[in-house]
Amino acid sequence: MAEHIDVVVIGAGQAGLATSRELTRAGVEHVVLERDRIGETWRRRWDSFCLVTPNWSVQLPGGAYDGDDPDGFMLRDEIVAYLERYAAASRAPLRTGVEVSSLSPSPDGFTLETTAGEIRARAVVAATGAYQRPHRPAAAARLPASVPQLDADDYRNPRELPPGRVLVIGSGQTGCQIAEELIEAGRDVLLSCGRAPWLPRRIGGRDFAWWWAETGFAEMPVDALPAPTVRLNANLLATGRNGGHDLHLRTLRAAGVTLLGHFVDADETAARFAPDLAETVAWGDDRYRDFRKLVMKLVEERNLPPPEMPDPEPFGDEAPENVDLGGVAAVVFAGGFRPDYRSWMEVPNAFDELGFPLHADGASLAAPGLYFVGVHFLRKRKSSLLYGVGEDAALVAEAIASGRARSAGRPAADTRAGR
Repeated sequence: MAEHIDVVVIGAGQAGLATSRELTRAGVEHVVLERDRIGETWRRRWDSFCLVTPNWSVQLPGGAYDGDDPDGFMLRDEIVAYLERYAAASRAPLRTGVEVSSLSPSPDGFTLETTAGEIRARAVVAATGAYQRPHRPAAAARLPASVPQLDADDYRNPRELPPGRVLVIGSGQTGCQIAEELIEAGRDVLLSCGRAPWLPRRIGGRDFAWWWAETGFAEMPVDALPAPTVRLNANLLATGRNGGHDLHLRTLRAAGVTLLGHFVDADETAARFAPDLAETVAWGDDRYRDFRKLVMKLVEERNLPPPEMPDPEPFGDEAPENVDLGGVAAVVFAGGFRPDYRSWMEVPNAFDELGFPLHADGASLAAPGLYFVGVHFLRKRKSSLLYGVGEDAALVAEAIASGRARSAGRPAADTRAGR
């Protein structure tokens, strides 16, 4: 027989745990289903992974960072430990090891097929993370099977790769960080580059994340984007390793990484790359200049000392267009992720052409009672981050509590953060 639960939250990462905390505060009974363990997405990161933004940016509702190193960068296992403590402190009603294989509308809400049996719920919050399905370019299918290939999720450290040259395809935060680690380990590294914004780690004596927050850059709403596809753009290039330092295409080239254009084709003997490296670098430089305008605007508004933000140094466009695969020991794909709701949600007209939910403040436009939290650019640039996911979680919890109260004929509790 089906189990009946009022509200089900799917996922026990920062989005699901923040939503659970807000639902608990509102007095809404619910369960959190997690197919693996708390913070499983973080657990899958490589061994040396750490936060890109400083520890002070960890601001889940009721669980903001209060340690003794606010300007440091938590390591992978420290992030997981933080989420475990947060779940325990908020008494999240967790059920780990329970995977949801399908969700479909039913007359009284939704039916969830899970590894623990069928569940019927009045409301469901999908908090399955911003990183759902690794993306590989179409040409990846033409790489020879004789060359070991793995997604960034499966990369752990340089020692686990076969000895020899490594080709990294994708130059967002993950690709650049892996390329840096490999070159520091003495590996010969090729990096196929795509468009990504970059900033210096520190601007005017402050971490770039301070400017990112204070200028309102993190608050940019999704409807201010020039096109929906911008949601798929890479995040700002940076690293928190070894206390945080600059990391972008110029620093990688200086370190000895061979930079390439976009990966466009392959056969049994060679991989081919577009002659577009200079254009890629110029695009990133333009995003630096755009951010510089925001910084200078804030400086003028607050009468701050103007930081030095010179124009980027010239960048030569020399880059091989063909790479002999005979000398490549492994290929690591770091081309980002795509939404994957359609593979398990049987909800018509619930997603746009890119697979993102169609919603209003996290509430599905296609299925009343279905909500989303933790989606990249759900409402704002910060929506999926430890810095901003709590704001969306509070809105969704308030909507669920209000709907429950209306059906019972009583006022709803205010679950917004800080209330």
